Amino acid sequence: MADGARLWADIEGFQAHLRDERRLAALTRQHYGRDLSGLAAYLVQADVETWEAVRSHHIRAWISRDHRRGLSPRSLQRQLSAVRGLFRYLQREGRVDTDPAADIQAPRAARSLPATLDVDTTAQLLDPPAAADQAAGQAADPLQRRDRALFELIYGAGLRLAEVAALNLDDTGPRPRELRVVGKGARTRIVPVGRKAREAIADWVAVRHILADAEETGLFVSRRGRRLSHRAIQTRLNDRARRQGLDRPVHPHMLRHAFATHLLESSGDLRAVQELLGHADIGTTQIYTHLDFQHLAEVYDRAHPRARRK
Repeated sequence: MADGARLWADIEGFQAHLRDERRLAALTRQHYGRDLSGLAAYLVQADVETWEAVRSHHIRAWISRDHRRGLSPRSLQRQLSAVRGLFRYLQREGRVDTDPAADIQAPRAARSLPATLDVDTTAQLLDPPAAADQAAGQAADPLQRRDRALFELIYGAGLRLAEVAALNLDDTGPRPRELRVVGKGARTRIVPVGRKAREAIADWVAVRHILADAEETGLFVSRRGRRLSHRAIQTRLNDRARRQGLDRPVHPHMLRHAFATHLLESSGDLRAVQELLGHADIGTTQIYTHLDFQHLAEVYDRAHPRARRK
């Protein structure tokens, strides 16, 4: 085929593989498709029209060009991940023998610590509204009950935003002690549900019918009766943080980070935290050891006679 049409045809086949077999999220597929289309355009300019003809020097030159253009190390790593995934697919299909990107490393990204909340701030965020609000009838509002159950569950079980949004009413009992959660890469894990979250879910389920459409299966629904969107969850949490007197924006992933940090500070069991978070690689979980050390260092600086500033 002329003009690299085979390159784009194989990208389409790979995208179908990601959607139907690996069941990757739509946003991940979109990123991979954009990355691979960029590589295909680069290869056509270099007179390379099939993936079988690609060599490691082509991939290195493409990565180097995008690095010079200012693309971040994280984005370059994602590009290489997309290329390796494509060549694994092509190897499985018997189209290529080797992966030209196998030994290529992107520049290392600086590892930043995730924003999180300490125990007291988390309690301030999640505790019911002040007595004055309760007296005004706020505590009986179905939306308030829904939000409390939603945020208690994210923090109490360490769920991702997409995971909690995807939960169905049938996934829970009246007071669920555990949940089956489908995470990234369609990996399933069982997570325990704490007492506070169980109570909040029971309180919400008791009034869910007031808002939910009869055919709606989502556990958490909007005032219009449909499954609550990711954006709505983010907005409601940030609004709650403001009403509860927090001095900074709060997003759902901060509650997940708080879950992991507080659990690791108390238990020191990194493997257990890995399982509860659903991380495929313990290296992803190890960032919380840095957070734990940061906490200990702050305690040391405040408390040790030789560390305290005068």
